[in-house]
Amino acid sequence: MIEKICLFLTNRIRKEMPEIDDEKAEVINYGLQNIVGEIPKVFLMLIVALVLGIFKWALITFIIFLPYRGASGGFHLKTHIGCIIGTIIFYCGIPFLAKYLILSEIAKYFVIGILWIFGMIMIKLYAPADTEDVPILAQKVRKKKQIASYLTFSMGLIIALLISNTMVTNVLILGSFLQTISITKLAYRLTNNKYGYEVYGNTSMESA
Repeated sequence: MIEKICLFLTNRIRKEMPEIDDEKAEVINYGLQNIVGEIPKVFLMLIVALVLGIFKWALITFIIFLPYRGASGGFHLKTHIGCIIGTIIFYCGIPFLAKYLILSEIAKYFVIGILWIFGMIMIKLYAPADTEDVPILAQKVRKKKQIASYLTFSMGLIIALLISNTMVTNVLILGSFLQTISITKLAYRLTNNKYGYEVYGNTSMESA
């Protein structure tokens, strides 16, 4: 249903703006599917966060990681219930765990440094991590999203280094790690996902 709605909206946009080519339409459709698909899950997540007393931090976590998640992608759980549970665990679990994470200044620098190296490698290998349902086949689009992944991931960790608020630092560290894990081949295998470009084949990608 979501796919049909987003395809309809994309076609309407192209009708109103004929200058949009297939590559730009792919980006628009991908973005719409991410946004429309997230709305009900985020709404339910915020209700749970309100009940748990972490509404503010769950909302902050969502806003902080929206750019990185949007650029890098990640696996999708197969059922709506699974997606809802996964969203709640990610956005509520991160601030919940962040309250109990204690790092000294030296440990913080060490963890962030290791995490940055790990993230750069994973982004190089897997980002943008698309899916069978929402593949990213245009090479130019993939390149742009990979660059955006590098930038948003690095920016988050730079903020984690410089900011004095321990809670924000911990949220950035935990969230950056978990989001990066979600794009890896291991995560895709464990959740029975396949990368879209693997399913449709590299030969179907547009050249740069």
